Amino acid sequence: MTQDYQSNELIDRLPKHLKQFIKPQNYDDYTSIDQAVWRYTLRRLVNHLSKVAHQSYLEGLEKTGVSVDAIPSMYGMNRILKEIGWAAVAVDGFIPPNAFMEFQAYKVLVIASDIRQLEHIQYTPAPDIIHESAGHAPIIANPDYAEYLRRLGDIGAKAILSKHDMDMYEAVRKLSILKEAEGIPQEAINEAEAEITALQNETVELSEMAQIRNLQWWTVEYGLIGNLEDPKIYGAGLLSSIGESTSCLKEIVKKIPYSIDAANQAFDVTKPQPQLYVTPDFSKLMQVLEEFANTLSLRQGGRKGLQRLIASEMVGSIELNTGLQISGKFSRMILNDDNEIIFFKTEGPTALSYREKELIGHGIDYHREGFSSPLGKLKNINLAIEDMGPVDLKAYSFYDGKWLEFEFESGIKVEGLNITGIRNLQGKLMLIQLSNCTVTYKDDILFAPEWGTFDMAVGTEVVSAFAGPSDSNSFPNLYGESLTKTIKKVKNKATEAREQDYALVRHMRESGDASNEQISALFQKYRDGQSKEWLLLLELLEITKDDTLATSLEDYLHQLIESHPSLKVLITDGINLLRNT
Repeated sequence: MTQDYQSNELIDRLPKHLKQFIKPQNYDDYTSIDQAVWRYTLRRLVNHLSKVAHQSYLEGLEKTGVSVDAIPSMYGMNRILKEIGWAAVAVDGFIPPNAFMEFQAYKVLVIASDIRQLEHIQYTPAPDIIHESAGHAPIIANPDYAEYLRRLGDIGAKAILSKHDMDMYEAVRKLSILKEAEGIPQEAINEAEAEITALQNETVELSEMAQIRNLQWWTVEYGLIGNLEDPKIYGAGLLSSIGESTSCLKEIVKKIPYSIDAANQAFDVTKPQPQLYVTPDFSKLMQVLEEFANTLSLRQGGRKGLQRLIASEMVGSIELNTGLQISGKFSRMILNDDNEIIFFKTEGPTALSYREKELIGHGIDYHREGFSSPLGKLKNINLAIEDMGPVDLKAYSFYDGKWLEFEFESGIKVEGLNITGIRNLQGKLMLIQLSNCTVTYKDDILFAPEWGTFDMAVGTEVVSAFAGPSDSNSFPNLYGESLTKTIKKVKNKATEAREQDYALVRHMRESGDASNEQISALFQKYRDGQSKEWLLLLELLEITKDDTLATSLEDYLHQLIESHPSLKVLITDGINLLRNT
């Protein structure tokens, strides 16, 4: 992979399957309009959030290198984030849920480097640099919150997905791309929204990932902190939304004490949220997270965990009571009358690990066709195989190079030539290799000699089941590319002319060299064209020193409000902001 981004120690340690999502920021691609959108949004947000955000937010803006006047450079942010033990990388919009969580677990903030269009300045469902760097980055300067974010990512990366989750991910990614692209017919956007609505209306059991995504949404994205009567904002979705950072605190939005119930509360990315959860402090977030983690297959394992992995049709892992970990796409399991797992199987590339480290010689190249094994105790033998020491093995004729025939309590029969065994650090057998091996269950052939060497996992139960590989390096191509590609902006001459005018105003403001003639000429150009370029006019109003010209600009802005009522809040707040600075 060609590296086209600046790395550091935290980014260097990321596994290969995550590095594929990292993109260059391409700072020069930001236009003067983009910079104006950033500046207006940040100035308005900081002015408002100084009154309603958690105290960590404003302190964090300075600590994380987020400037009000210019879109932040990822390289500059990383130099500062390093001091609080985090890093940031640019990505292309939404990435798969597990990947997002895994970045968090590695203390790396993913930032969608695009910025919302001026038309969507109040809110966009698409992740953008305003949401990510101005919303997420500052609050992680709080150590308690940062540890919650890391721990949420650590647990979330292991949460098992469903096919419905991936369908929802693709649908949301598609909508976010269409909404931020220029020239997309409204019909196409309506269809994308309808697809999300249809998925949301499907009656499906919430997957583990769906539940932890709900927790993430109601805390990291839309969380309030303090008391129910007068909470403060800490969720990045609220912190980066001009509209919802104001409306969320009104009585019309129901405030609910934060609890594990939030895991089952759905949300709609296309609409303002009708209810929000309030945590008394950041330690409560960790308490609920641990309560939730205890319900996951990660900690419970068993039949249900393996069933979830099979249904996900994605790479996942199980851990046996011997510590042996098997990672791959699970396709089958056989249960006994007590609903205990007596056999499992994967299809395609599979890796075996112990303590999150791949066993030498047992990676996806060796197990390219899959892996299968019986589980349980042997028939008429009280001692589990994993507990057999050298003396026990000798007593039961388990010799290297000796022909073996044995039967499990389940009725699964194994016969073959014993090659060798692998033990864990506690001396328990984890794996037995046999050649010329046949494994049968009733009339079903589970393994035949012509399939090669049979590596039999040793264990009696599945103690853990989770998404992704045990060793993060076992599957370098873990995540496939999204089906929906980003639509790049295509500029026309009118857009280029607007950008030039915004650039001129920016130069005049930064240089302090703004003449009344230049300001008046620009104002007349847009007034005569009956343009609703309200943001450019606000910037002209900011730099003019002529009272008569300022009055004319303000009068025209009020005319825009009358002809375009949707601009009222944006223009009114912009004017008030100028008056108060």
